[in-house]
Amino acid sequence: MQPLLSILMPVYNVEKYLAECLDSALNQDYRNVEIICVNDGSLAILQQYAAQDQRVKVIDKENGGYGVAMNTALNAASGDYVGVLESDDYVCANSWTLLMNEAVSHSLEVVKGCYYRTSSERGDSYFEVC
Repeated sequence: MQPLLSILMPVYNVEKYLAECLDSALNQDYRNVEIICVNDGSLAILQQYAAQDQRVKVIDKENGGYGVAMNTALNAASGDYVGVLESDDYVCANSWTLLMNEAVSHSLEVVKGCYYRTSSERGDSYFEVC
């Protein structure tokens, strides 16, 4: 089945955060998704996740920068909707279900969610940004 949602994820120099990022993506209750990881580093970790879950697609290429990685992922996307997940971030539970329900039920072309930012300057506190 073709995924309805394609998540684009450029990966470069994020070994410290990558497992948490991928775990949060794969633990979403929304399942009709492909996660396209463009490797500019961290290939072994990505291959491990791809071997465990068919929704993870890995494109390995030489480092060409953020824009090239995003365009590479976009060209490989097969979903009707596209999202971006930065590889040093994580997805809150049920996020994709909430966003996709709004997009599909209202025939929207774009939906936007809030995010939380952590800051060591703020004592690792969370604050919401919309």
